[in-house]
Amino acid sequence: MAGGSFVSSENGRQYESKITMYVLVTCFVAAMGGLLFGYDLGITGGVTSMETFLTKFFPSSQYCKFNNQLLTLFTSSLYLAALVASFFASTTTRMMGRKISMFAGGLFFLLGALINGFAINIKMLIIGRLLLGFGIGYCNQSVPVYLSEMAPTSIRGALNIGFQMMITIGILVANLINYGTAKLESGWRISLGAGAVPAFMLCVGSLFLGDTPNSLIERGKTEEAKKMSQKI
Repeated sequence: MAGGSFVSSENGRQYESKITMYVLVTCFVAAMGGLLFGYDLGITGGVTSMETFLTKFFPSSQYCKFNNQLLTLFTSSLYLAALVASFFASTTTRMMGRKISMFAGGLFFLLGALINGFAINIKMLIIGRLLLGFGIGYCNQSVPVYLSEMAPTSIRGALNIGFQMMITIGILVANLINYGTAKLESGWRISLGAGAVPAFMLCVGSLFLGDTPNSLIERGKTEEAKKMSQKI
């Protein structure tokens, strides 16, 4: 049974569900997981070009930003962590539900953003980046699945692409923030720490989301799945 439609076992006819405000709001909240990925994509390049950031953590990279292994590690550690996290995220999403997986992703990203914002050494930067990577790995695994299973079939593509739309919005917001903080002495702290905002929004929002009927059925909660199907 796919989210948003029901196929009768008697005659095989498919009954389309209505497009309700509950579904639209739910999918909008879930799609905010894309803000995390987009924000990091947009913020990293700007921060690693700020003179105050390089002077504090990577002084040898002020004149050649592409010849420092630690700076490369700072950038790439997130993607390595996201790759590793995706293996755990798939299991979490299947066994514990899409909602829990989204919350975990938001929480990882929240902690990572705060650690990066208050970083005083390279170790804190790398730890923060690893946590950000875990957050992105979990969100990129669970959010598209959640959107696909909650959306009615008639607008499933439109709601699912909301995840990509949020990624581009995150990139835009990140670049605007970098533009505003580039001249500040500790502007890089604001840029990195501001990632906690969308992560907090996702954490709080996911607490009020219901899990998808597909996920509930997979875990043997058929009555809850029936009620959720009726609700959406």
